[in-house]
Amino acid sequence: MAREDLKKEQLYESVKTLLETEEKHIHLPQQKLYTLFSVAFQYMVYRSTKEKGVYLIRIEDSQLTDKICRNAKDPSTRKFLRALMLPRKLKYGKSVFYLDFFHLGSWSITQDIDSSKFKGAIIVKNTSEKLMMETSEEDEASDQMVMPSPNFYLESLVEFIPKTITIAYDHYFEGLKEIEFPFIKKTNENISGITVSKEIDLDSIKD
Repeated sequence: MAREDLKKEQLYESVKTLLETEEKHIHLPQQKLYTLFSVAFQYMVYRSTKEKGVYLIRIEDSQLTDKICRNAKDPSTRKFLRALMLPRKLKYGKSVFYLDFFHLGSWSITQDIDSSKFKGAIIVKNTSEKLMMETSEEDEASDQMVMPSPNFYLESLVEFIPKTITIAYDHYFEGLKEIEFPFIKKTNENISGITVSKEIDLDSIKD
């Protein structure tokens, strides 16, 4: 059986919640990464139609990007992200979306863009602390040398982008407004007397 997409009412109400949030920088801390990405992405697409400019999607790595592309909870988000993956730039109406990763080498695609043109960003951190990366040890060491802080992938954006949405489970970011959606169940669920660990991403389980 195919995985169910978000109900239109859930998606609409969630995007509406983000639209009504006055804080500039938002953190979505719940565990349903694919669900949260669909909500954040649909919000940012809507914003791009009202305020033209540059919109950035920064995902931890290409492997996670591929997973989101396949498992996001609405068809338009999956289709858009699939088109964006290569060449990591896509024009939408009068706005332009870019895709990069936490790896500093991927930031070159936007480094020459006037910072005032950026209007929004989505930042997505994996639920796992240690990921299998395709980069070499030398590349990782180089990145660590120039990273001013562990959260530089986020801090470098909130300095100049007026609206950001960060999706990161089990993390706290100072200065970000946490928003939770009531239709998303708590991380620990009892099923027939068995507790599902919070370390398991239920979105990643195939039906």
